[in-house]
Amino acid sequence: MEILSSRVLLRPVDLPATQGFYRDVLGLAVAREFGPAGHRGVVFFLGNGLLEVSGTREAGTASTLVLWVQVRDVQAELLRLAGRGITIDREALTEPWGLIEGWIRDPDGTRIVLVQVPADHPIRRDIREP
Repeated sequence: MEILSSRVLLRPVDLPATQGFYRDVLGLAVAREFGPAGHRGVVFFLGNGLLEVSGTREAGTASTLVLWVQVRDVQAELLRLAGRGITIDREALTEPWGLIEGWIRDPDGTRIVLVQVPADHPIRRDIREP
């Protein structure tokens, strides 16, 4: 299989609030918009991927999606988001696997894991022999 492109699809209960969160609070850039004016879908740039927020799901149906978003400084982002009135589900902690993670949720209840990769973490190193 040759994969040419991919994106994560999020179907929120409250489409305008969720799109506003990703656009205005997280500050994600819009890759494209589509659909009718009253029910427009939005595709956001999400690092090296794309996040499409479109359609809806029934109220009372929990979101099972978890977004993993790498940032340069988790603590700084959590402070910035708290200043915007966002509830921090979990403060920045260094996980047993060495990554620093802090957790928030979008207005729809989707968990977002903000991740910082420390300079000495194996993800940043090329461990192949020369």
